[in-house]
Amino acid sequence: MSTTTRRVAKNALFDGFARIAAALRSGRRAEIVEILAQGERSVERIATEIDQSVANTSHHLRTLARAGLVASRREGTHIHYRLASDKVLEVWLAIRELAAEQLDDLAALADAYLGDRTHIDDIDRDELLARLQRRELTVIDVRPPGEYAAGHLPGAISVPPDDIDQMLDELPDDREIVAYCRGPYCVYADDAVRELTARGRRARRLREGIPEWRQHGGPIDTGTA
Repeated sequence: MSTTTRRVAKNALFDGFARIAAALRSGRRAEIVEILAQGERSVERIATEIDQSVANTSHHLRTLARAGLVASRREGTHIHYRLASDKVLEVWLAIRELAAEQLDDLAALADAYLGDRTHIDDIDRDELLARLQRRELTVIDVRPPGEYAAGHLPGAISVPPDDIDQMLDELPDDREIVAYCRGPYCVYADDAVRELTARGRRARRLREGIPEWRQHGGPIDTGTA
């Protein structure tokens, strides 16, 4: 094989590797991956989540599918998408972590979306597991009901985002409350902790979400409460 031929072949190989990065260069496609890390979704539900038309969302999903990042199934007239494998989740979490470490403006971008977290206390996975075993905490899952049903922390109480105001007063008042949602850049848990704290309750947010919890082998329950 000539040097020129080998260079052409090497270029093609590395262009192939780069197709994964190219598929994720759109913020909306990255957001879709984050959403599908919570569980399978129909095209229509994904479109609502990312505030895009069904046509635009379908285009993004086809791009992700061509790169092998998502898989689909048809149910009647609806197409449902999911992450193609656990490797996709691992890649996404690694990209997100790398961005947090390397991009100087990411913290400011996160603050603009999530608000001031100065007064929001958090808890890590190990401490939460230990205190769950001692039954010292009340844990609430503040994601939408479908995500809770697809997988949640053992014993977690479902408190959907739209129901937070009326459900928080029903939570036990003799223990600290830990709220969790989709991950470190999900606002639902922040909002729940702010509301609980304003009501004089002891509350913290889990630093991670269900995808990270699952990735590290944390126990998961399924089904509704």
